[in-house]
Amino acid sequence: MEKINIAEKFELFQDYWNPRIIGELNNQYVKVVKLKGEFVWHKHDDEDEMFLVVRGKLKIEFRKGSAILNDGEFIIVPKGVEHRPVAEEEVHVLLFEPSTTLNTGNLKNEKTVSDLKRI
Repeated sequence: MEKINIAEKFELFQDYWNPRIIGELNNQYVKVVKLKGEFVWHKHDDEDEMFLVVRGKLKIEFRKGSAILNDGEFIIVPKGVEHRPVAEEEVHVLLFEPSTTLNTGNLKNEKTVSDLKRI
């Protein structure tokens, strides 16, 4: 068992849209990621996805509406729901996802990260 300082983990990297694993429980990964700009529209056919904003403001767009998340707020995107994260400024996000979850869901493109690093 080890204590993890989330703020210290965010200090270890500077790039965007590249999640890192900081913990694992019950076949779920706890990931940290910095976001800035617009991501791609995608969905996860078999997994729910939880976004917890640690710092900043994140907009999650859906085909019908959107949600704005601020510090300390989270949303669970149910499997099969198409969505696109958008961050006007840098946002620090904690993700809770099954270990099989690919960041681009049903798409594979230049933003796909299939080999996640542990920090």
